[in-house]
Amino acid sequence: MGPVSSPRPATRPATRRVARTVPLVLVGVLLLALNLRPAAVSVGPVLAEVRSGLGLGAGEASLLTSLPVLAFAVLGALAPATAARVGLHRTTLLTLLAAAAGLVARVLTDDDVVFLAASLLAVGGMAMANVLLPSLVKLHFPDRIGPVTSLYTAALAVGLTLALTLTVPISEAGGGFRWGLGTWALLAVIAALPWVALVRRDRAVERGGSRVSFLDVARTRLGWAMAGCFGLQALQAYAIFGWFAQLWRDAGWSPTAAGALVGLLAGTGIPLSLWLPRLMATTRRPRALLLGVIGTYPVAYLGMVLSPWWTAPLWAVVAGVGACTFPLVLTLIGLRARTPEGTAALSAFSQSVGYLLAALGPFAVGLLNEATGGWTVPLLVLTALVLPMAVLGAYVARPVFLEDALPPARRALQ
Repeated sequence: MGPVSSPRPATRPATRRVARTVPLVLVGVLLLALNLRPAAVSVGPVLAEVRSGLGLGAGEASLLTSLPVLAFAVLGALAPATAARVGLHRTTLLTLLAAAAGLVARVLTDDDVVFLAASLLAVGGMAMANVLLPSLVKLHFPDRIGPVTSLYTAALAVGLTLALTLTVPISEAGGGFRWGLGTWALLAVIAALPWVALVRRDRAVERGGSRVSFLDVARTRLGWAMAGCFGLQALQAYAIFGWFAQLWRDAGWSPTAAGALVGLLAGTGIPLSLWLPRLMATTRRPRALLLGVIGTYPVAYLGMVLSPWWTAPLWAVVAGVGACTFPLVLTLIGLRARTPEGTAALSAFSQSVGYLLAALGPFAVGLLNEATGGWTVPLLVLTALVLPMAVLGAYVARPVFLEDALPPARRALQ
């Protein structure tokens, strides 16, 4: 078998027809990325106030914190089929409208069930958008996957950091948690505006091209390897954002300072996200780059075990570097498929299966902390899980493409 050829985007003529919309698409992509995390993480900082205001029980609170993972795993899988039927740009617009509607509805209700349902609507919209973003980049920027992924993952990191750090101050300034949560609905409405224009201008871009299904990806080693790598990095991230504030509080930091350390960890990814995906798309050694970033996780975790207090800011920064595994894996999703349809299917499979695996992270870390009465064992377990993530990362960093890995009968249809 000869060497694998470079990917040739199948939709280049369609891309040329809508070249005039590229600046608008870029604005839309960046605003969309900015909205991908606030709906999911803004509840955490005011969870105590939400529980008190709505009378949520422990079970309902646990369900509320689990909704993002469930939505990303289940609803994200529906994104490619929905985009194929409704249209990629129209589906993107619908996801933002769903997020805005859910965010508005949950701050207007006093009913706990309605609040949970509205939260599911909001995070469900973002879960589908999360899957579609790599496909949008592949469609409109087939020769600039690295740079555009750099920009949108940086925007995603900004949205995450803002939601973690501003929800409480906005709530306090407004006199209640509803102000803090409702602010993000306004951001979702603003993000929807470019997509309204894109739906009118380039409807033809969604038509034509091959179809790669969710099950097609499930028949490939690349699909499972990408899902495993994505899931293990997401497991690390959910464990970090779910528990590290408490870890630092237990180490002697005040609640405000512990929250600032988590914000520092998240903020570390903003400048790195502007650089690392671009480097991943151009380097001749993508495996070394990915493994180098993954390798910072054990350094941070072992540092926390040995010195959890006065060096905490250093370990927050180092762990923030490790969390940049996420934009690198997103970049690889765009690089490991030849077409926007293949990218969407690979993204859906990787994220849906991956988030099911990731859901075990915060749950297991909490159980280990409770069982051992400390954070040493949870941190050592997280350190051990870096090894399979590195092995899978080394596999998906190879220059192979999804369409080439399909069974011969399906490959002939591409």
